[in-house]
Amino acid sequence: MSALSINEVLPVSQSVVTSVQPGTLYVVATPIGNLDDISARALRILREVALIAAEDTRHSVRLLQHFGIETPLAACHEHNEREQGGRFLARLQAGEDVALISDAGTPLISDPGYHLVRQVRAAGYPVVPVPGACALIAALSAAGLPSDRFIFEGFLPAKAAGRRARLEQVREEPRTLIFYEAPHRILECLEDMRSVFGEERPALLARELTKTFETLKGLPLAELCTWVAADSNQQRGECVVLVAGWQAPEGEEAVNADALRVLDLLLAEMPLKRAAALAAEITGVRKNLLYQVALQRQG
Repeated sequence: MSALSINEVLPVSQSVVTSVQPGTLYVVATPIGNLDDISARALRILREVALIAAEDTRHSVRLLQHFGIETPLAACHEHNEREQGGRFLARLQAGEDVALISDAGTPLISDPGYHLVRQVRAAGYPVVPVPGACALIAALSAAGLPSDRFIFEGFLPAKAAGRRARLEQVREEPRTLIFYEAPHRILECLEDMRSVFGEERPALLARELTKTFETLKGLPLAELCTWVAADSNQQRGECVVLVAGWQAPEGEEAVNADALRVLDLLLAEMPLKRAAALAAEITGVRKNLLYQVALQRQG
């Protein structure tokens, strides 16, 4: 019997199919000032990935040079991330890992990256966060304002009318408010906050966090405006503004003037309990609150 040929054992039409595991997009936080704040894990990932998507490659190359990282950089900023996402998806599809970084802090937090992350997740590829520095969290942790519940409003509109309109929307927000602001607008921003939130509302300016001239100054808004206006140095650098949440007034202060006028007229004509109940029906103010106010006014 003759030996079988290779073609008889394994026909030439048969092929071996191999699959490539897709790469991972790492969302990597970088320092907001002090370079010692970068994590060991972040440094390892930035060294190991095939490509780093950076908000500004000119800025990020200095960070990489400081740590001796030679990974290639590619621009991923607000003007190109929608259109250029495909180039990063192609690298992931080929099995290469990619890191996303912004100029400072955590990507996507008032920084580019949202559209890329959305595209990558929609394509079914893994996205892994590598946590680290974030200016709003750093400021909140040292502000001495309630931190159990807070909201982040990012940058307010640059024009005064839009800025005041946005502030009016959150004027009675009970959670601690956190904003980012550009240094050349910080004074007018604080003045608008004083006008909308009131002069006595507690606030804090966190400026140049983790850097040489770091400042955290907490005062009522009126005093904070005066302090910033008197020192031009406080109108420089990266700024985070935290404002205490709104607290509902108590007693007579919680009842508007029209409701008080109705209550007083009814108190002059009928017993206190009936006057409070009828005033509540007319004005929509809570009966229990009007009853307490009536007791105070007749006390």
